[in-house]
Amino acid sequence: MRRAIEWPSPADFAAAPDPATLERWDEADKAARPGRLERLRARFEEHAVDAYFGIRRENTRYLTGFVLGEGEEKVAGHSGQFLIGGSDVVVLADSRYSIQGRREAVGARIEDVGYDLPSAWPGLLGSIGARRVALEGGFVSHALWRRLEAAAPDVEHVSVEGWVEADRAMKEPSEIERIAAACAVADRALATLLPKIRPGTTETELALELEWLIRTGGAEAVAFDPTCLVGANAALPHGSPGSTQIASGSVVLFDFGAQVAGYRSDMTRTLFVGEPGERDLGVYELVARAQAAAIAQVDAIVDGDLELPSGRSLDGVARGEIDADGRWPAYGHGLGHGIGLATHEGPSLSRSALDVPLPSPTVFSVEPGIYLEGETGVRIEDLIVLDAAAGRVERLTRFPNEVIVVGA
Repeated sequence: MRRAIEWPSPADFAAAPDPATLERWDEADKAARPGRLERLRARFEEHAVDAYFGIRRENTRYLTGFVLGEGEEKVAGHSGQFLIGGSDVVVLADSRYSIQGRREAVGARIEDVGYDLPSAWPGLLGSIGARRVALEGGFVSHALWRRLEAAAPDVEHVSVEGWVEADRAMKEPSEIERIAAACAVADRALATLLPKIRPGTTETELALELEWLIRTGGAEAVAFDPTCLVGANAALPHGSPGSTQIASGSVVLFDFGAQVAGYRSDMTRTLFVGEPGERDLGVYELVARAQAAAIAQVDAIVDGDLELPSGRSLDGVARGEIDADGRWPAYGHGLGHGIGLATHEGPSLSRSALDVPLPSPTVFSVEPGIYLEGETGVRIEDLIVLDAAAGRVERLTRFPNEVIVVGA
């Protein structure tokens, strides 16, 4: 039987960033924005458009510096939406956000259109000389699209997808640093939580405690609501914590992340409460082998200076490891996803991902799993930074992914 390792200590992981580091990252973003805008505008000529209208809050922050919190776009009206022209950057901000807009979107023109963007639309487009404008087709609602078209019938509206997202998938050094810092916050939080994982404690109690440790341990927010699932509940890939109590002999699965300076982490650990049963240990070791095989594939290609693998091929490597074993079905979800300003972004590692080489430098998760309905579930998730030019393939999640026994 595979032996459990000693518990990691919170002191094993990097401390939260200090104010000087946070300021350095902020300055790095300011310095990077002109290049980000230039790359977006390079698409204008290629696609014969004069402007780009965006509403995704991650894209707003990436291109302009204006920050909306998680879910805030639901109550912000048009504030936080933006229009990029050939030489202009316009950020929409009503009276609630105008001071913030002037502070954060340095160099942008702040416009208050209230709750009636269509009425202001012809004037906005005229101010930047736009006759053909690209809109974020996957995010602008059909109703708003129709109203904008009706407001400016002499302007052609073009649906585009993935322009800014493709750029965001390629990570700058300071972006990778922030993801690593978010990983360290999450690592320390779980290490601190370990002694509290014992029989009788509920999923909800542990999830709330984990969130508290993340928020007080250097994060500005959680990346998403923490998940804690016990025993048979661990077979729910996206289950929510409830009143189920920790029991000896069961597994407990945590899926959680931290947010530091806008950037997120995402990790999953499946722990054993008391001595692992033979089946659960076998499931764990197979999932661990599948994850290791996918990461080793990236390592081998980078070391050999060959073409990078696609997200689809890496998913096939991990899935093939489980299928070849034959005892249990492989995960139904994708192997992984990119991460940064959003928890889920490009690149995709899945059966449906484009069969093209991964971008580089980039950061993505590798999270195979096996889920046995009514019995148990195991998933292991780590974030990997890939920088082919530097020959770097590194695990940013430092919390051990070996067998850990708690509550004994």
